[in-house]
Amino acid sequence: MSSPFELVAKKGLARGGVLATAHGAVQTPVFMPIATSGSVKTMTGDEVKALGSSIILGNTYHLLLRPGPDILKQAGGLHKFMKYEGPILTDSGGYQVFSLSKINSTDEEGVTFQSHIDGRSIRLTPDSSLEMQAAIGSDIMMQFDDVAAGNSTRERYEEAMERSLRWGKASKEAFEKHVRHDALLFGIVQGGTYEDLRQRSAEGLKEIGFDGYAIGGLSVGESREDTFRIAKKVAAMLPEDRPRYFMGGGMPEEIVYYVSVGVDMFDCVLPTRNARHGQIFVWKGDPKECVREAFTRAQEGAVDFRIAEAFYEKIQMTSEKTIADFSPIDKFSDCQTSLDYSRAYLRHLFKAGEILGLRLATAQNIRFYLRLMEELRAIVRE
Repeated sequence: MSSPFELVAKKGLARGGVLATAHGAVQTPVFMPIATSGSVKTMTGDEVKALGSSIILGNTYHLLLRPGPDILKQAGGLHKFMKYEGPILTDSGGYQVFSLSKINSTDEEGVTFQSHIDGRSIRLTPDSSLEMQAAIGSDIMMQFDDVAAGNSTRERYEEAMERSLRWGKASKEAFEKHVRHDALLFGIVQGGTYEDLRQRSAEGLKEIGFDGYAIGGLSVGESREDTFRIAKKVAAMLPEDRPRYFMGGGMPEEIVYYVSVGVDMFDCVLPTRNARHGQIFVWKGDPKECVREAFTRAQEGAVDFRIAEAFYEKIQMTSEKTIADFSPIDKFSDCQTSLDYSRAYLRHLFKAGEILGLRLATAQNIRFYLRLMEELRAIVRE
């Protein structure tokens, strides 16, 4: 298979590359803001692009429930439906199967679950997952996989890994049946916290052949030390000429570490979720210097909060501490709204229940994550 990914720079294990998609090239390492139901919370597609986003992530499970494949097909796909012309990656629904395990049942062919919206029964298989992702019009699609919780037994990890390999092959067959020729398909490495299971998964997926490979089944309850260890090991198992995607991670310091060991792509709900609860990420100093210090610590093997201490802090805007704080939301940000508005005003907006507060906090957090990636790309490309 020819590769859509060009590796252009390395710094230690860290990589800089360019991923070609039908809706434009993506510079890596990259963070993908999450548009769960076809919307990055409170932001239009143009606003997200203006903040520096080159690719977003949509959620197959939620878009399947509503608006559903028929409406998306009539709309001409998610790009036109939400007026976003950049690349879109979609997950397969496998994580939602895991997170909603109390209302689903898994068998060898797929998963049957109840909609959390109206209780109706829905069947999701490798074939139907890829068919739905085709209706969405995704540029990058994910295989359907089985996710085991972070506190699972070895037997459960092995079961999920082997089933994910079988579903990976079925997903590849469904991809070739349902999907336009310019889309990409990624496989997902499973195996929990066991390196030998991860090795078997990686080798099996490489034999099937995918455009890129994801590290799945992490940040689901295991220790941070295990997450860091497995991420580094799995990155080394994957092909040099294919993008490597860490699914669902994570905190800013975690992303710095994953980049330092050779991971290229990331997504996480934290920027938008924390914003909705009034918590923002702010720089401790000049972002260039802060990220360089954090990256250096990560390369030295730091796996604790010493990385975080180097470059950012989280501020709870609803705290009494901000009631008369008239300094900018983030004086080191290059996001204009974060320079124009004060922390006291942002706190007032949250206390008053004004939607503008959610928009300002979301813009700050998304821009923080995207600026983090810009600085990491610059370091790798020096």
